[in-house]
Amino acid sequence: MEIKELNYLIAIAEEKSISKAAERLYMAQSSLSQFLQTLESSMASPLFVRTSRGVRPTEAGNIMVKYAYATLAEYHRTQDEIQDLQELKSGSVILGISGFRGSYLLPPVLNAFKLDYPGIRVQIVEKNSMALEQMLLSGEIDIALLVLPVSDSRIQPTFVMRDEICLISHENHPITKAARKFSSDSQTTSRIPCYVNLTDAIQYEFFLSDYDTILGREARRIFNKNGLQPITCNESLTALMAAALAAAGHGLAFTYYSSRHYFRDAHFLSLGSDGASAELAAALAPGRYHSKAALALQEVLLKVLSED
Repeated sequence: MEIKELNYLIAIAEEKSISKAAERLYMAQSSLSQFLQTLESSMASPLFVRTSRGVRPTEAGNIMVKYAYATLAEYHRTQDEIQDLQELKSGSVILGISGFRGSYLLPPVLNAFKLDYPGIRVQIVEKNSMALEQMLLSGEIDIALLVLPVSDSRIQPTFVMRDEICLISHENHPITKAARKFSSDSQTTSRIPCYVNLTDAIQYEFFLSDYDTILGREARRIFNKNGLQPITCNESLTALMAAALAAAGHGLAFTYYSSRHYFRDAHFLSLGSDGASAELAAALAPGRYHSKAALALQEVLLKVLSED
């Protein structure tokens, strides 16, 4: 099989739909269907079960998909070794990062990396931390910015920064009048000048992220801890949407303090003793060859973000 055909097979398996896989691959659905039929014929076995909701791999299909992942990982490893012969004058590296966090943390990292290594291309993959862990393990990406702790001991993360979870609002939102400055003898580790008690904020509308996100879980944990029931109309927004609505003056939302680089005109308030944080770490794909480009990107990422 050709490399592009391995990508075809993986796209079908991941999208669970031939039509969605075709869109992802920028090709006609009929062409992708023909490829699959030809492959199944050559294997003398169906690889996917067609259903009204899409497709799912058969036992033979799972074997083929596993083969595709392993072969692509080995191909990328070989590419990395050959690329290193160029001494960082050309080549590429694949970086995984969450979309929201990447939107404001990644640009300065890429700017610094481009200055030192103008010939290296950085391919960006947007996924959540759990998905990025799996992609590291399968060798689909070279390096990722993850939220600690990682779920697999094979991944050896390097701590980068602690990102405080706080409230975001418009500068004219009435919650700002309830804000207090930390006292000089305060034991807080917060970098935010002012804090607010959640009991003072509960009278205002909140925009929340879904339960399966860090911000969504932490927001609900903090509310439950204080026995508070927030006023909400939207409880399953993306982190970006929730923060953007709050920054525009439509209510309050939980966000990361590092997002101040994105929402420059918004107001950020620490949660004081109710505060929490996410620890971010960089991790390379375990058990495989690490290209000079991947190691260089990790070094730049650590340097730039640790100074945030």
